[in-house]
Amino acid sequence: MAEEKTDNIQQVEYTDENIRKLSDVEHIRTRPGMYIGRLGDGSHAEDGIYVLLKEAIDNSIDEFRMNAGKRIEIELTENRAVSLRDYGRGIPQGKMIEAVSQLNTGGKYDSKAFKKSVGMNGVGIKAVNFLSRRFEVKSYRDGTVRTAVFECGKLITDTTEATQDETGTYIYFEPDPTLFKNYTFQPDIVETMLRNYTYLNTGLAIMFNGRRIISRNGLQDLLKDQMTSEPLYPIVHMAGEDIEIAFTHTNQNGEEYDSFVNGQHTTQGGTHQSAFKEHIARTIKEYFGKYEYADIRNGLVAAIAVNVEEPIFESQTKIKLGSLTMSPEGVSVNKYVGDFVKTEVDNFLHRNLDVANVIEEKVKTSERERKAMAGVAKLARERAKKANLHNRKLRDCRVHYSDPKGDRREESCIFITEGDSASGSITKSRDVNTQAVFSLRGKPLNCYGLTKKVVYENEEFNLLQAALDIEDGLDNLRYNKVIVATDADVDGMHIRLLTITFFLQFFPELIKKGHVYVLQTPLFRVRNRRTKIKNKTVVAAEDNKLSERGEKPKDFITRYCYSDEERQAAIAELGPDPEITRFKGLGEISPDEFAGFIGPDIRLEQVKLHKSDEVEKLLAYYMGKNSMERQNFIIDNLVIEEDIPEEDVYE
Repeated sequence: MAEEKTDNIQQVEYTDENIRKLSDVEHIRTRPGMYIGRLGDGSHAEDGIYVLLKEAIDNSIDEFRMNAGKRIEIELTENRAVSLRDYGRGIPQGKMIEAVSQLNTGGKYDSKAFKKSVGMNGVGIKAVNFLSRRFEVKSYRDGTVRTAVFECGKLITDTTEATQDETGTYIYFEPDPTLFKNYTFQPDIVETMLRNYTYLNTGLAIMFNGRRIISRNGLQDLLKDQMTSEPLYPIVHMAGEDIEIAFTHTNQNGEEYDSFVNGQHTTQGGTHQSAFKEHIARTIKEYFGKYEYADIRNGLVAAIAVNVEEPIFESQTKIKLGSLTMSPEGVSVNKYVGDFVKTEVDNFLHRNLDVANVIEEKVKTSERERKAMAGVAKLARERAKKANLHNRKLRDCRVHYSDPKGDRREESCIFITEGDSASGSITKSRDVNTQAVFSLRGKPLNCYGLTKKVVYENEEFNLLQAALDIEDGLDNLRYNKVIVATDADVDGMHIRLLTITFFLQFFPELIKKGHVYVLQTPLFRVRNRRTKIKNKTVVAAEDNKLSERGEKPKDFITRYCYSDEERQAAIAELGPDPEITRFKGLGEISPDEFAGFIGPDIRLEQVKLHKSDEVEKLLAYYMGKNSMERQNFIIDNLVIEEDIPEEDVYE
């Protein structure tokens, strides 16, 4: 059989004509993923438009780090384009065109003009240029300004004139909408990015849409601004040559880290973060002379920043450090970080016995909880294996986020559904390469106020934890997006809240790192009644006439609506007496229709967590045992709707 199949394969002619050489512009526009990762639409912090912004900002940051220019001005133009102005030295004008349009051209190869820079490959700003519909660059130097305008990487104008403006560089870019479909810059994502830059570059002032962002205390400010749980002791903040750390403990489960290299946020960590995790635990263990690393790190919230000469990252997007040494011929990253942590943290603990006592009490609590659930956890792991997870609960995909070499790892996701009906619809519609499905059985337990022991005792939680592979943290997380996909009704909302409560209670970093989403599915399908209000013979005759003229017969016009406002707009568009279907559950939607809702046009709402959310108070009120208080609130704020108009009654 195999030989017959091979024989039937049509041979394709392979000649010299098939060999092509792409220009720099063509290569980046044809293979953008090699340079900026995924494209995206701007809904996620790692989407391509933010990589373009980062590449533009990095050059200005490098100027600041070379003591050239202390402020940067950034404006979003209707959230579709970006302008950036720094007050550094300005790009040398004689080579300005080459610097922004020729790959492997830049001033950071020999570490003379720039030391410990982020951009080392001569690619970044060229990618911004080539992937933008319009790109403009200005260099202000020596009383003149040279201006160049590009469109899709092609030079349109190049002028030089006198100026009295301060030295520096101006960049304007508008991402190409033919590549970045329906994109929008989200101001909150941009602001988070800019704040990270200021934390790592104390004294740098960034003006964002007219508002000033600045940090005076570096990583200490970062932890203060981002922590959603109260610290058990004042944040410990230490800095040395080419290294800065900040840490504290909280009562939350798990551990959280932010790490940076040369001002670049390494969201996937790397050698510097691994070294810090190892040595902070080892130093505290050696100080007390006992305790396990896992107990020491439970509840730890920390950040580390290092400056590395000629850093090696694992990809062009620079989100994971691969360097083993601090410089080409220098000390290892592990030893450098380890020596600093060992000396400074050990000295701090000896000088601050009150903090040391608080840390020990936290570690003891973690130790007691771990030992209390040790036997339960072991049995739970065995149960998960015996449950044949991959067949009974989880319909897995082929690409996983935990695979460091996976080409589509960023696309990997898992849908958490309610019941077999909904999971069946998604399973039949999904992309088996990147989309997994996990089926909940009924409503999960309200785990607010419970200890992590319940994760192992409750079968649903135990299997979900095993499916995500997050028992020991996010290092082995199997899916980039964890998508809660429940029905758009009261029960579905309840299951959604219970699932998110589970993550907030035991795995808050999963939400803080931007991995948790809610699937938005349409509430209504609105379509015209063409075949219902006309005689079928007449319809057939009309279709034949259209075919004779080379036109396609007009079938149903269908609009899927995610809100009542969209429903009203669809009714107005399609005319009188449309057919309106109210989707009550995911299981009701046919697999063919569902494929459109979880495909390229999928609508996701990211679950976000901010310090101002006061998560503990929210959970205590909405998920606590104060049922009567919530009931009275509903009664006091109940709004009685008048009779529903006849046209609003759905089929």
